[in-house]
Amino acid sequence: MAKIRSTTVVGIYHNGEVCVGADGQATMDKHIAKSNVKKIRKLLDGKIVTGFAGSTADAFTLLERFEEKLNAYQSNMKRAAIELAKDWRKDQYLRKLEAMMVVANKEELLIISGTGDVLEPDNQIAAIGSGSMFAHAAALALKKHAPHLTAEEMVRESLNIAADICIYTNHNLVIEKPAK
Repeated sequence: MAKIRSTTVVGIYHNGEVCVGADGQATMDKHIAKSNVKKIRKLLDGKIVTGFAGSTADAFTLLERFEEKLNAYQSNMKRAAIELAKDWRKDQYLRKLEAMMVVANKEELLIISGTGDVLEPDNQIAAIGSGSMFAHAAALALKKHAPHLTAEEMVRESLNIAADICIYTNHNLVIEKPAK
């Protein structure tokens, strides 16, 4: 069975603004299976933006669980992420899920990993997926050498650079900011 690979998701916190974006490509073996996959979702009336990488079914399972935790912990994103990670480590079914998420609200940015970790990313840049290292490197350079850009502009340019050099990333971008 050919493995579906896809996704470059990048989130950036810069100058008091958070933005998360993703490309739209899903690749099966050596072929593009779909070019306009939507990997970004908004939760809690847009107050939280999530981007996912990995198996789509697994990602949606985690997304549903994360939303349940947000509701259980009064929309406290970090607490919900930690509680999801605890469940992920304990639950035999969840441990088999192959997905990662970037989650952001207007104040913070987190990575929830496939091993049940919650990471506050260095340099306020979160990147996951097949093209994540390309997008991450581009975002670091933009933060250092083009600090006048907005978080949204940095996300867009990071994803475009990744799409230029990564065969698993395309230029069909979805970019979102959390609601105020």
